[in-house]
Amino acid sequence: MYDVSIIGCGIIGSAIAYELSKYKLSTVIIEKENDVAMGATRANSAIIHAGYDPLPGTLMAKLNVRGNALCKELCEKLAVPYAQIGSLVLAFSDEEVDTLNELYDRGVKNGVPGMKILSYDEAKAIEPNIADNVKAALYAPSAGIVNPWEFALALAETAVRNGTEIMFNSPVESVNKKDGYYEIVCGDKTVTSKYVVNAAGVGALAIRDMVLPHSYDSLPSKGEYYLLDKSEGDRVSHVIFQCPTASGKGVLIAPTVHGNLIVGPNSVSCEEGDTSTSADDLAFVRNSALKSVPSTNFRANIRNFAGVRPNTSSNDYVIDCDDGFFEAAAIKSPGLASAPAIAEYVVDMMKQNGVELIEKDSFIDTRKHVRFKELSHEEREKIVKEDPLFGRVICRCETVTEGEIVEAIKAPITPYTVDGIKRRCGAGLGRCQSGFCGPRVLEILSRELGLPPEKIEKDKTGSYIVKKRRT
Repeated sequence: MYDVSIIGCGIIGSAIAYELSKYKLSTVIIEKENDVAMGATRANSAIIHAGYDPLPGTLMAKLNVRGNALCKELCEKLAVPYAQIGSLVLAFSDEEVDTLNELYDRGVKNGVPGMKILSYDEAKAIEPNIADNVKAALYAPSAGIVNPWEFALALAETAVRNGTEIMFNSPVESVNKKDGYYEIVCGDKTVTSKYVVNAAGVGALAIRDMVLPHSYDSLPSKGEYYLLDKSEGDRVSHVIFQCPTASGKGVLIAPTVHGNLIVGPNSVSCEEGDTSTSADDLAFVRNSALKSVPSTNFRANIRNFAGVRPNTSSNDYVIDCDDGFFEAAAIKSPGLASAPAIAEYVVDMMKQNGVELIEKDSFIDTRKHVRFKELSHEEREKIVKEDPLFGRVICRCETVTEGEIVEAIKAPITPYTVDGIKRRCGAGLGRCQSGFCGPRVLEILSRELGLPPEKIEKDKTGSYIVKKRRT
């Protein structure tokens, strides 16, 4: 029997696992997919929000601002790409200027540092490509950008290094309260634990309904994006927002930590697993973005994608507990920025509700990650002498070597898919989107895992690439 079972291994489940791994507990993460960060965590805007948008007094406001500071600290500690570039919210009318002032007041109450209302000239001076009809902008210097799936992976890997277990391909079918413990059925596997943490993202309500009375509704919404080539990566140097509306924070334009430009999202109601894109919705995203930055070159698009947000009828995060069942649900935007603070909050709640938390004598709290393209010439020469695989470039677009891929496969959480490698070391993220390196990554996975090529998947379970061998 485990002390704690965490259901879900997105950014929230990973952050909670990381926080719990500081203590003498037996913990398991139960994940329905075949890898870490397969839901909303891997398909979002990758923004660490400053915290001026949530209503003062809400959990969302409190945990956003605290999480913003923790994200910066954790990313540095765990070698996760992060940049504090600041954000601008643009106003195009007098009414929207009033909205900026409201956001500023909220931010002050929430404790967001360094905000300013900029005039058109001041905004244009730091972002020359914004539209000429901008009237004013709210500047928040604490906003940042991050690699979201690597952030989740780094947290989960650190938890595993500190003794946490992970079960993949384990969709939860039932959670039953027994005499002093919980029984979780995942297909042909049954897990028992004293406590359960529900961090299942879009699926969190379904898990809750297995244990507690139905108290809110799931209203998932889809956001669609453009990912533009690195040739557009310096089009803007801050996260550029428009004034938020009832449907969300609106279409943004921002650099990514990989040097690309991300544009999106829209917001449309959808089913839980619907990550399809449509021409009409993408046209809306494109036209909305051009209002902010008219010179954006959408001919440089290299990929479109969509993510599903765990929106609910609740206006705030749902973080509570009932008889050993702890819930971190309804974690919509700014959930990514809030994640480390949500983890702290949940663990503190566990402590207050009888969970015995004894700190470990030793806790591994660092992580190394080789990025060959970021090394100096001397560092490259040294690492290639130590391991010649680092001298063989597999992904030309992103300069990812075979050594990095093999190192990723041998990491505490083994990837079994081509996209799992992409999320860990960037092979396939570039201009050709795996057109060149995909077959080589498949070969390396096959060799290192001892699996035939037809058993290697592209992404989710069942997404096989090779149908059969040529005879």
